[in-house]
Amino acid sequence: MSDYQSQLRTYIQDHRASFEDLLGQMVEVPSVSSDPEHAPDMHRMAQLAVQYLEQFGAKASIVNTSGFPSVSGEWMAGRQYPSLTIYNHLDVQPAQEPEWRQPPFAFHKDGDRYCGRGATDDKGPALTALFAAKFAREAGIPLNIRVLWELEEEIASPNFSEVLQNRKAVPASDSVLVSDTIWVAKDRPALSCGLRGLLVAKLVLRTGETDIHSGLTGGGARNPLAELCEAAYSCLDAKTGRVKIPGFYDDVVPPTRTELKNFLASGFQVRLFKEAYQLRSLRTSDPQDLLKRIWASPTFEVHGLAGGHMGPGVKTVVPAWGELKVSMRLVPNQHPSKIFRLLKKHLRARNPDIEVINDGELEPYRGISDGPYAEALQESVAQAFGRRPVFVREGGSIGAIAVLQRAWKVPILFMGLSLPEHGYHAPNEYFDWRQASGGIQAFVHYFDHLSRMRLENPKTRSKPITR
Repeated sequence: MSDYQSQLRTYIQDHRASFEDLLGQMVEVPSVSSDPEHAPDMHRMAQLAVQYLEQFGAKASIVNTSGFPSVSGEWMAGRQYPSLTIYNHLDVQPAQEPEWRQPPFAFHKDGDRYCGRGATDDKGPALTALFAAKFAREAGIPLNIRVLWELEEEIASPNFSEVLQNRKAVPASDSVLVSDTIWVAKDRPALSCGLRGLLVAKLVLRTGETDIHSGLTGGGARNPLAELCEAAYSCLDAKTGRVKIPGFYDDVVPPTRTELKNFLASGFQVRLFKEAYQLRSLRTSDPQDLLKRIWASPTFEVHGLAGGHMGPGVKTVVPAWGELKVSMRLVPNQHPSKIFRLLKKHLRARNPDIEVINDGELEPYRGISDGPYAEALQESVAQAFGRRPVFVREGGSIGAIAVLQRAWKVPILFMGLSLPEHGYHAPNEYFDWRQASGGIQAFVHYFDHLSRMRLENPKTRSKPITR
């Protein structure tokens, strides 16, 4: 790679202004996939993405689905060369928090920081990969590079399987690189090799036709909100976080000693974790226990309780109905369908009148942390950022990954560029030039490693794929 070093550094500096301009345009498209009012913006985002790809010399297309589209692009070096697909998403979370210091969809540059909703999750990393692919093409790196940009990741990728069924627009690659994860600390690169899954459920209980006066009926009428609170207590020890649903932990595989060692070597600090997420207190202050909890253990969370009087002050009514919104983060070997059956069985025994509704599920994923692809990725990140990364897990979920794994059955690796302080899903989200410029280098190094890997060791290439 030494032949490219000087050219790559010059390329990155020469293209900084272009990177900032394109990221600004992307951020100012409010591609909020969860809000139907932003449907026109979703299609505008797809069109802008195709424009960028074609501008950078890629063959690009919009891949329509029953919901919002995805965008596919490719730079072909030749069918005799290996291929890589880079996955990112271009939809974003809503931005309605009052803490925003400037309008969330008005791009704002603050020195090396690029502020706005979607800047780090995930438009900045997607654009970083795009600039790296442009350099690789111009430098003649013999690798077929593809990008796959989804527009439904923030709503659990409900139609992503339709995208992959379009083999002409989205041909399978020999491997996949996902750039939608977070480092643990700014000065310690970390590569994710696992994702927690997710099961979202609604618990609904109706005990009457209308809210009624508690002075006239209280004590005799059932209170659905109180019963739903009791149901939540039966599922979770709120102080310890221990889930009390029978059978919930049966399939959990604890992290290995090597994994725990890597977790602790990631640069994680309890103090910084609390500061990054503005937490006043935690269930534990032990670093190893905390890392196991957020990366390698399942959870049960209560997100909201609706029903009765929701306005200011007190209105002394007994509600007619209540709804409790909950979710469970799941770890590898736990299956969402099984966990949902356990939840229903548990609640049926406690309160058969509660309706338990499956509101969405994502499978957990156990990734790659050894072998030639992992070694190449570690070396590439070390070359770019000056320090060899460790493998950790990701506490969140990416719905498309399990779908990709089932469809293509190829190595899937993760190279995220975001930092905890960047504000994933939070107000005042931003990306920064250090991560973008280092990311371009890391991508290019990885492209080069993959292009040479087959020549040095043909066995490292996955089985040929029928295209």
